[in-house]
Amino acid sequence: MNDRNRILVVEDDAAIRRFVRLALEAEGHEVFEADTLARGLIDAGTRRPDLIVLDLGLPDGDGGDFIRDLRGWSQAPVVVLSARSAEADKIGALDAGADDYLVKPFGAGELMARVRAQLRRHARRPEDGAASIAFGSVRIDLARRSVERDGVPLHLTPIEYRLLTQLATQPDRVITHRQLLRAVWGPGHAEDTHYVRVHMANLRKKVEDDASQPRHLLTEAGVGYRFVG
Repeated sequence: MNDRNRILVVEDDAAIRRFVRLALEAEGHEVFEADTLARGLIDAGTRRPDLIVLDLGLPDGDGGDFIRDLRGWSQAPVVVLSARSAEADKIGALDAGADDYLVKPFGAGELMARVRAQLRRHARRPEDGAASIAFGSVRIDLARRSVERDGVPLHLTPIEYRLLTQLATQPDRVITHRQLLRAVWGPGHAEDTHYVRVHMANLRKKVEDDASQPRHLLTEAGVGYRFVG
């Protein structure tokens, strides 16, 4: 991650935009700014940023519409900044395709940590060629569809395996209950959030050192889960 990353900040508040730009530039990133949804989409298309920092409350539209439009042609990670703290707003943005969500007011340190995590995730996507994922004492062999813990085969049910790989192949990304349900169980189960909780509890018992204090399969309260390697 020594490369100079191109980051687009889409935010209509000039003071916040300046705060974010200075924090990003202090870490060596090249920063572009937009203060409307329309300008942001144009810059996303022409600048081809490595990451986008996005406010949801834009003067000419909602940030959720920006994300949905962007996802039609770009997989650049999106970190949402918003004064909206309700779970429904977080879920809406994440379901639309955002990768992380930070509630205003926020500190520069936390923002930079989220940005670094998303840039790492985007740079090391398993679909780009990695055949396995290792975390703690667990190793997932994606080619063989097998999991080991301390070198010993670990029995996971098909649901548990799909749930684990869905999270582990997208490290540091917040994945909502609805997204997991659609990916693992299918579109007909989009509202059955209890399915995820039950299977996640069983999965943690198998892969975490202490299921009551997980280090890798983390809960985003009321929203979903995040995998940390």
